[in-house]
Amino acid sequence: MKILFVTSEAAPFLRTGGLGDVAGALPQALKAMGHDVRIVMPLYQGISEENRKKMHFVGSTFVDLGWRRQYAGVFEATENGVPYYFVDNEYYFNRGGLYGHFDDGERFAFFSKAALEIVKVTEFYPDVMHVNDWQTALVPVFLDCFYRGMDGYKNTKTVLTIHNIEFQGQFDRFVTGDVLGMPQDWESVLEWRGACNYLKAGIERANLVTTVSETYAAELQHSFYAFGLEGILSEKRYKLRGVINGIDTKLYDPQTDKNLFVNYSAKTVKKRAENKKNLLETLGLEYSENRPLVAIVSRLTEQKGLDLVAPVLDEMLKADMQLVVLGTGDWKYETMFKNAAERYPDKVRAIINFNGGMAQKIYGSADIFLMPSKYEPCGLGQMIAMRYGAVPVVRETGGLKDSVAPFDPTDGSGVGFTFKTYHPYDMLDAVWRALGVYFDKEQWSKVQQNGMKCDFGWKASAKKYSDFYESL
Repeated sequence: MKILFVTSEAAPFLRTGGLGDVAGALPQALKAMGHDVRIVMPLYQGISEENRKKMHFVGSTFVDLGWRRQYAGVFEATENGVPYYFVDNEYYFNRGGLYGHFDDGERFAFFSKAALEIVKVTEFYPDVMHVNDWQTALVPVFLDCFYRGMDGYKNTKTVLTIHNIEFQGQFDRFVTGDVLGMPQDWESVLEWRGACNYLKAGIERANLVTTVSETYAAELQHSFYAFGLEGILSEKRYKLRGVINGIDTKLYDPQTDKNLFVNYSAKTVKKRAENKKNLLETLGLEYSENRPLVAIVSRLTEQKGLDLVAPVLDEMLKADMQLVVLGTGDWKYETMFKNAAERYPDKVRAIINFNGGMAQKIYGSADIFLMPSKYEPCGLGQMIAMRYGAVPVVRETGGLKDSVAPFDPTDGSGVGFTFKTYHPYDMLDAVWRALGVYFDKEQWSKVQQNGMKCDFGWKASAKKYSDFYESL
């Protein structure tokens, strides 16, 4: 099949988070299955000169957006055998940062319509257009409204993946006519609770809606998780599917990872101790074989469950353990961990920045990986942690529930420690259970090995997506 993957970011050219990782990895896995898959993304200012040298100019077109007529250049590069198309418009994309601009509604409406227009330039008429999050959710809407009757578009199907429903692309209602140029009878598709909601419109018009874990697909039909869209998702549940993301198993491989002090595998996992020793030395902390190292590698936001950590942090640190935190985010959480590092200088280090190399050092050194998320569509951290031999402690939500089976000491099954209720002491209980097993070296080795043997590659998930495409 011919698949056009439409995304606001994609590795390795430019990424800010999980969406960029998925957009870089899933098309590769689909290509390996025999599909003709290509990626289209904006040509951002932030794309490196090194990557720009890989590109060549293909052609150009114009995009009509309300009363506007905007230039759209098309550049192409190939990475790992997958063609990438880049939409060039300096007014919209020659600026710092991918998101957070006052005119994001206009910028990504332009990009969504440009993704449809450049099909004519590239002469790549897809069977399926796979769009992602609110930034590209208008593609199915524009397709049905403006392009459906044209040659090359008549049989095109659309798949919308929701990576995080918290961000929906909500704008003033005037956007529907002034920016999008939609006919009046389409206003009901875009309107939601008095606003123009791009994601809601995409859910309405896409042939299939997917999200990034089976549990999250079920959760999205409830108000606690859906940020107001539970009604439309319940109504459209007949076309809602959950497929858990994979990780790049070549990038995240403790046997070859150059960021580690010492490489190892599941068979040589005892070598991990050298990584822990070296990391603690780097951080100015004392190493002890019998003192567990707990790690948090995360955006420091409410979503990540840090409100659970706050009330019990001092109680947790009374135990003979160490804590390392890596990430940036909300000031109150950054401050919480920096203050903890000052109160417990022999136990806690707070690294308030994000460094991929340091993250992988921590994955390869920590004993316990704490991820108590309030909600987690998929989550990659717990999968990476397990691949590196760090045992996850997670809340049973979204992809965390789907990927972390609780450890059962009676039969040695399971890969981590879980809790269900969003309560600080339920989280703390899970930490205590993990620490209890940590001191039983035989049991700890079992749970560690179980996690390292899990297959979190993209092959199985890509097969599910392929089956979905074929069913449309």
